[in-house]
Amino acid sequence: MPDKCTEPCADLTRLEKELDKLQGQNSDTHREIFKRLNELERAEAAQEQHFSTVNEKLDKLIEWQEAQRDKPARRWESIVEKAVWAVCAAVIAFLLGRVGL
Repeated sequence: MPDKCTEPCADLTRLEKELDKLQGQNSDTHREIFKRLNELERAEAAQEQHFSTVNEKLDKLIEWQEAQRDKPARRWESIVEKAVWAVCAAVIAFLLGRVGL
């Protein structure tokens, strides 16, 4: 009976060693996968922060551009207002001159 057990026991021992080896390889593979996933998550968080900063700067740039676009219109309104006041002052001066003041 010991003869029959030695060969299957040797096969069993060999299979156990192979199983341990494969489990070690799987453990290493899983560790590497999780490491890469963590790196990807960190990179994604950094990229999200970068995009957020870019969007804030873009919003500021758009506000500035709109303000610059509105400046000529405000200048024109200012010029027209000053011209109206000048005409009013001239009319008042003319009328006061006619009255004798």
